Amino acid sequence: MLKLSKKGTDLIKYYKRMAKEGYDRIDGIKVQSAYNDFELQKFRNVVRHNMQQEEIKTVLDYGGGGSDWDAINFDPVTGKSAKEFFNLEEVNTFEPARSLLKKVESDCVVCVDVLEHIFVADIATVVKDLFKLSKKLLVINVACYKAAALLPNGENAHVTVRNPHWWKGVVDTIALDYKDVEVMLICSTTFSSGIIFKTFKVSEWYSASKFSIDVEGAMFSPT
Repeated sequence: MLKLSKKGTDLIKYYKRMAKEGYDRIDGIKVQSAYNDFELQKFRNVVRHNMQQEEIKTVLDYGGGGSDWDAINFDPVTGKSAKEFFNLEEVNTFEPARSLLKKVESDCVVCVDVLEHIFVADIATVVKDLFKLSKKLLVINVACYKAAALLPNGENAHVTVRNPHWWKGVVDTIALDYKDVEVMLICSTTFSSGIIFKTFKVSEWYSASKFSIDVEGAMFSPT
């Protein structure tokens, strides 16, 4: 288990409570079924090329909530499950809010709609964990806006809201120690749009013919 700050462990207790009891929204509505959406689904065509590489056969869904990789209609066009859609052999889910605590080093680590729920002092610890568990590809999506959900103490559930380039700086800095891991960073600025940064490996920075490494990003709409 990661060594998180006291605030970090307190947050996990809140998320466990929300997964069990539901949560209140900022508009006053009570949501009974918490964190059951398969958040990767709306990004399936954004990440498809990277995750369908021949060498990607195993995935760890880090903070996967209630995602079901075997359920049909992950892709509405083909009716395929996520496991079929990405041509995977094995998927494991780590979700401390649901007491799924086994973390398996995998070809690809997927972390969608998680980091904004982490206490800011624990961000580096968690991102390092993502890299350590990824053999080849790391796919991160982070929300850069306030959530509709509230924590049991009344705070917004997105406790660390930062702009996309802040997250890019965090990921780039930690990636320096994992130079052969391909990194795909998607920063959502709204629920349905955001910025996808150019996929990179740090090893490519060292082999480039120039010293300057551009921060390239493009707007996207996952649907």
